[in-house]
Amino acid sequence: MEQKKKALGRGLEQLFSTEVLDFDTFEDNIMESAKESDIVQIPLGEIRPNPYQPRKNFDKEALDDLATSIRNYGVFQPIIVKKSIKGYDLVAGERRLRASKLAGLDTIPAIVKEFSDEEMREIALLENLQRENLTSIELAWAYKGIIDSLHIRQEDLAAKIGKSRSHVTNTLGLLRLPDDVQDMVRDNKISMGHARVLSKIEDNKKIEDLANKVAKENISVRDLEGISSTENIVKKVPIVRQPKVNEYQYIEEELRDILGTKVKVENKKIEIYFDSKVDLTRILDILNVNVD
Repeated sequence: MEQKKKALGRGLEQLFSTEVLDFDTFEDNIMESAKESDIVQIPLGEIRPNPYQPRKNFDKEALDDLATSIRNYGVFQPIIVKKSIKGYDLVAGERRLRASKLAGLDTIPAIVKEFSDEEMREIALLENLQRENLTSIELAWAYKGIIDSLHIRQEDLAAKIGKSRSHVTNTLGLLRLPDDVQDMVRDNKISMGHARVLSKIEDNKKIEDLANKVAKENISVRDLEGISSTENIVKKVPIVRQPKVNEYQYIEEELRDILGTKVKVENKKIEIYFDSKVDLTRILDILNVNVD
């Protein structure tokens, strides 16, 4: 029993020992090891949301759709919880929990397992990285949480999640923004591209002023770069000159950040790279492409 608990409770550390970082593998291991008697109905009022949940905002329309499905067909996959002093703490499955409340259910099927607080945080981060469309700021905090928890380098994280080192670095750079500006990114008042430019500015007051200007006047990322350069307020960083200028580089970077994979734009065509069928499905979901 102790050996099974250890195998199921190693969170990200266990998954980082494999080539692909995969929450589904982790959850499948728990489901496969669970007996029918391990799945219990728990009153919704006894379950506390995961305190380490990096996501702050949940898409209302998506939750309503899931609630309708649950109302009609029930909860197909149990959530995962741990016993706490008062009731239970949610480990994985917050969308199912929230949607079940919207659907008017009294109880929800759950598997009760033992996890440390550190493991709960790692699992919540991993589930959100792979299952949810986090905002750029939420993603930045998720990346930081994984790096701090596992004491790994940015390039190690990039390799494991199938993204470029520059993507990870740029995303983490958003955490240098003032809290008010982070909220604007989280609320989609300014884009990731705007935030990346603002994160290179030293003066917080300038950052806030420009962020408000972007939101009010709908300034493009290129125009913001021009304003920053004109006012000479951007940090001086070493620039590596490329022998050949790629006129589509900015578009490639934006698509790479959105899709989380290598993208090449040239000769009137766009090439999108993927590593596996799972990765392809993830990209198609982002593009809202349904393939029967």
